[in-house]
Amino acid sequence: MSDSRDQRSFSVGTLAGVNPPLGAARFAVRMARLGRLDSILTPDHLIGVFPRSVWDSDFTPQAKTLRSPDEQFDYAPVLAHLAAGAGRVQLGVGVTDPHRRHPVLLAQTFLTLAHMTKVPPILGIGSGERENLDPYGFTWNRPVDRLEEALQVIRACLTSTEPIEFTGRYYQIDRAPLDLTVPADRMPQIWIGAHGPRMLELTGRYADGWYPWEPVTPGEYERRLDLVRKSALAAGRDPEAIVPAQMVQILTARTQSGIRRLLRAPAVRYLGLFASAEVWARNGAKHPLGENFRGLIDLMPHQLSAAEVREAIAEVPDEVLHDWLIIGTPTEILARVRALADAGLRHAIIFPSSALVSNADAAFSYGVVLWLAAKLRRSPE
Repeated sequence: MSDSRDQRSFSVGTLAGVNPPLGAARFAVRMARLGRLDSILTPDHLIGVFPRSVWDSDFTPQAKTLRSPDEQFDYAPVLAHLAAGAGRVQLGVGVTDPHRRHPVLLAQTFLTLAHMTKVPPILGIGSGERENLDPYGFTWNRPVDRLEEALQVIRACLTSTEPIEFTGRYYQIDRAPLDLTVPADRMPQIWIGAHGPRMLELTGRYADGWYPWEPVTPGEYERRLDLVRKSALAAGRDPEAIVPAQMVQILTARTQSGIRRLLRAPAVRYLGLFASAEVWARNGAKHPLGENFRGLIDLMPHQLSAAEVREAIAEVPDEVLHDWLIIGTPTEILARVRALADAGLRHAIIFPSSALVSNADAAFSYGVVLWLAAKLRRSPE
């Protein structure tokens, strides 16, 4: 196993929503500063990941303050708004895509944001998801090829001192100046949401950080990180300079009976639909959304009727939830995250899924996030 946890500091962040009211995102930043968290990432969505057809207080108490899960702010002005109060909390998007936003505009957005922050902002980017693209008519053909070209353009925008020239299949740039610069200690970081072999290779070649969101075992995390680092070496880059991150979705309560209560909540059971058909098959079940369903990348929640959601939720096995989430008491969660740290993880973005169940569970689970951050910064006792 890697000993990177002993050699390098461990960072912990969380997510802030991009839904009304805006005060919720400001509160997340204040919590991060007071709790000494290292980062706050926002999603970039046109449609929420939860279905509007079942969005009510029986599904989640969040429906009491959010009229529709599809009310989504644009992440860029939200991050700019949050920057004034973020201090040294690192802000970023996790993740956007190059299909809706041209890579030159992405570079300009994050160079601009770097003038508002005290630390480098994070430009998280991936190959896209159906819900943000298909309904709006965005082209989504050969997404990884397009992402590779976009990464080349973004790198040129961040580093070139001359007008940019680029001729590719998807982007053509003709002697285009982009003279906006930032101090060297605030250069935006590119984090790639990568899982498959080619995406991992692109991460090693172009990224400052690796940010997978699908849960994996420590052994699989270490194997994929090794692919990222080998790709970096082949590209003549320092593999240790790439931040190994991970979205860590937790479901936590003080007791096992509390955890069993959480597992019965409709919003929690719905999270099992985010897992792919492959994950379901691994647990001896068939995904209700199809045998070729790739998980969140294919999910179209706005097209699901209330009856379809209820029927699908009823089919979610506990085994899939235990595969998809890190479930346990705080000390059990800590042990699981430390195992990932032993495998090379250095920056955990921890999302407490228990917050979907009740306000009391939200308060407890965010307290656990702060507790985990304090524990993970020092060696095991």
